[in-house]
Amino acid sequence: MGNPHLTDPRKKFHTEKFPNQEQNTPALQRGMIPKPDCGEESYKGYNRLEGRNALITGGDSGIGRAAAIAYAREGANVAIQFFPGEEEDANVVKELIEKAGRKALLLPYDLREDGAATEIVTKTVEAFGGLDILVLNAAQQIAQPSLSDLTIKQVQDTFKVNIISMFETVKAAEEHLEPGSAIITTTSVQSFDPSSSLMDYAATKGAISNFMVSLSSYFASKGVRVNGVAPGPIWTPLQLDNGKLEGEIPEFGQNTPLGRAGQPVELAPVYVLLASDEGSYITGQIYGVTGGKPIDL
Repeated sequence: MGNPHLTDPRKKFHTEKFPNQEQNTPALQRGMIPKPDCGEESYKGYNRLEGRNALITGGDSGIGRAAAIAYAREGANVAIQFFPGEEEDANVVKELIEKAGRKALLLPYDLREDGAATEIVTKTVEAFGGLDILVLNAAQQIAQPSLSDLTIKQVQDTFKVNIISMFETVKAAEEHLEPGSAIITTTSVQSFDPSSSLMDYAATKGAISNFMVSLSSYFASKGVRVNGVAPGPIWTPLQLDNGKLEGEIPEFGQNTPLGRAGQPVELAPVYVLLASDEGSYITGQIYGVTGGKPIDL
């Protein structure tokens, strides 16, 4: 007789092929089939982030949304940056944060623009009175079938959003991060096993992994921990906004050892651990949440 308290990780979430689908930019979570699970109904908090103030880039949907919901239910006020045009998703997250009894701040900014990353830090501090948790999660991912299809403009934009904005955000945040604060970067399994269709995206994720390691060394003497999370194939709007090549969506994530794509909520506990005092001796590390795909820096 099987133990009814155990859940087979191969079958916990969506296991079938995904319907072939795409969206115009910006892609929204509400239009996805099936809708990603970001913990809207399931995540339970235990006050592990009580009294803290968090800023999450790309917090309206996907992994950032899951982190935002978890942080609010763990006791933190949460500001989310999102790309203008994604207000519908962002407003849902705002309602969920406020339902948890915490302050929410919406920051519609295009991180390709100079100064945007600085402004989101300034406005978060003004609204909350401080900044204790910085989650650098926003990303652009556009798949191209060949190198000739990859424009230099796309490369420049991908680097601006994915890594250059991280430098600017951290520089703006440094003066506000007291001992006990945490920085968490979202890298990717693409940092370790890059796909030829995602050359620019994978290159930025490799840069993020390297950036995290050097940041952790820099901030350790200040009592600020810095870590990274490397997701594998996670079901988010990023995949539908030209994030995969034509025809790839139905098989998305099914080549992992666990045989399915991950859901954003499955990453939330890792983001909470790395932000909380339970991770007090963890810095300079990358945590893979990949369905079994290996990571090795």
